[in-house]
Amino acid sequence: MVSDTRRPPLKTISEEVSRIARMLESLSSEENAKMNYALPSSFNGESRSNGVVTTEAQPEQKKININAAVVRAIIRSRRLRDQYFSASLFADPAWDMLLDLTAARLEGRQVSVSSLCIASAVPPTTALRWIKSLTEEKIFVRIADPRDGRRVFIQLSDMAMDAMIPYLAASISLVMRAL
Repeated sequence: MVSDTRRPPLKTISEEVSRIARMLESLSSEENAKMNYALPSSFNGESRSNGVVTTEAQPEQKKININAAVVRAIIRSRRLRDQYFSASLFADPAWDMLLDLTAARLEGRQVSVSSLCIASAVPPTTALRWIKSLTEEKIFVRIADPRDGRRVFIQLSDMAMDAMIPYLAASISLVMRAL
């Protein structure tokens, strides 16, 4: 079990993810006439086009393309905070890993454990505890490298990817409507 004091209990995170999913489902059904987040039921890379998942909007609204470049921009914006606030205020390794793995999956790229530790922006031991916890929660999937038995890749589970794309599309949609 992870004992990092900055980390909320895994049960709390799971409950929050469930709450967000319910909220997104509610928003999706309420605004179905405005936005159609048409996504595959199990995003496995075969149904995307050049690493881009497009959410169709009504003619008066812009299409929301969730691609690796969009996710990488979100990651850069998160790192931008460090120029204005102390980085220790916002340590959120699980979210940083989710974003990095989402971008990698959209790019069709595998991510090694060591690379994911770097992406988390926390000490490696903390990152490894998070990877273990998120794997146990079936948010991450471990894949052995067939060419090198010492290396392991981490990817998002289909369930996590199915949640990330509509979440990002809904978030961007909310920001776009506010502008």
